[in-house]
Amino acid sequence: MHIHILGICGTFMGSLALLAREAGHRVTGSDRGIYPPMSDLLAAQGIPVGPDDDPEQLVPAPDCVIIGNALSRGHPLVEAVLDRRIPYTSGPQWLADNLLRDRWVIAVSGTHGKTTTAGLTAWLLEDAGLAPGFLIGGVPGNFDVSARLGASPFFVIEADEYDSAFFDKRSKFVHFRPDTLVVNNLEFDHADIFPDLDAIQRQFHHLVRTVPGRGRIIAPQDDPGVRDMLAMGCWSELEAMDDPQGWHVEPQGAGFRVMAGDRAQGELNWSLAGVHNARNALAALLAARHAGVPVAQGLASLAGFRGMRRRQELRGTVNGIRVVDDFAHHPTAIRATLEALRPAGRLLAVLEPRSNTMRLGAQRAALPGALAPAQRAFLYQPPGLDWSVAEVSDAMAGTGAWSDDLAELVERIAAEARPGDQIVVMSNGSFGGIHQRLLDALASRHHAPIEVPA
Repeated sequence: MHIHILGICGTFMGSLALLAREAGHRVTGSDRGIYPPMSDLLAAQGIPVGPDDDPEQLVPAPDCVIIGNALSRGHPLVEAVLDRRIPYTSGPQWLADNLLRDRWVIAVSGTHGKTTTAGLTAWLLEDAGLAPGFLIGGVPGNFDVSARLGASPFFVIEADEYDSAFFDKRSKFVHFRPDTLVVNNLEFDHADIFPDLDAIQRQFHHLVRTVPGRGRIIAPQDDPGVRDMLAMGCWSELEAMDDPQGWHVEPQGAGFRVMAGDRAQGELNWSLAGVHNARNALAALLAARHAGVPVAQGLASLAGFRGMRRRQELRGTVNGIRVVDDFAHHPTAIRATLEALRPAGRLLAVLEPRSNTMRLGAQRAALPGALAPAQRAFLYQPPGLDWSVAEVSDAMAGTGAWSDDLAELVERIAAEARPGDQIVVMSNGSFGGIHQRLLDALASRHHAPIEVPA
């Protein structure tokens, strides 16, 4: 079958393309924003990607077109699909109908930590010999791809609350019907499609309604958004985490100890910084435990986890100045990332407000507090942003700076950086290749080579 995917370079749709190709289909696609890591993954799999404005790539007509949720009516390829009566569906629906129906689905949801927790869970199952399938909105360091079919009933999926398609406004995750569901946390996000937290909680409760009675929901007891959502009704086994009387973690040096009430289950020193990552690890341990992996075995496996690309990922070092890439784009995630990295030295935060919620300005009032753990914060004013990042910079008591010229911003950051600093770049896009531009500028200023991690 020939499948053409509109919006193929999105994290979900690109991963879906890899699965469809592995399942034996001929896969092509089109998109406007084509950049790593997804563009590299698609090229490595031999999946051609064309422009998103040429309907001729639909001649001859594919057997099915999967339409990404970023596309809507008026888009030339969407109009061509409708006018020519080419069969079409959404990505979540195609996945559910073709690949998930007979699988033990482990779905990882929540406002923050989905990608890391899903990557951790996939690795725990893999290291236990269970050969899971997975679809994750990022590439786990222990794997070469963001998605694969696997060779067992288990399938780990990052379960996103964003809508499915222009013709299906339900959240993606209602299609997945998990046997194991992780809900990490709940906050207001996606202001472009949700008016408030209540609307998000209703979608999460639709997801809860799809978990069978024999299934298990793993959720924190200390998160009010999750707690209020579950109070709407829960028909499955509920396992609480971050519960002093039950499963919780105790930070310890460079790692943490896993506790079941007052009984220690084991401890771990690892490379992922921050309490938020310890909580992600606990969620993954409990999800893998439901699939049959003992917690002690899972802890041993975590020691070999190599992190997620674009999550506290070291891109290079120049004269002791580290450039770190992170996907954080919500104020809570931004602050958690910076607090996790702060003990390592002076921190320079660099932020591009790029997500749909950020572009609408719904969370700009929280940004000064989110960036506060950094000694300096540099904000980029991207084209088309409807509010001024100067508002945030001005509210930061002299620690903030901003520019609408990326080259100028790079030079300003490089001029202020000194050995021992960490420059943490936060964006959910490519940010104009700023990571390499920073490394090049630092190398020029310090007359030192760029050290790239192995």
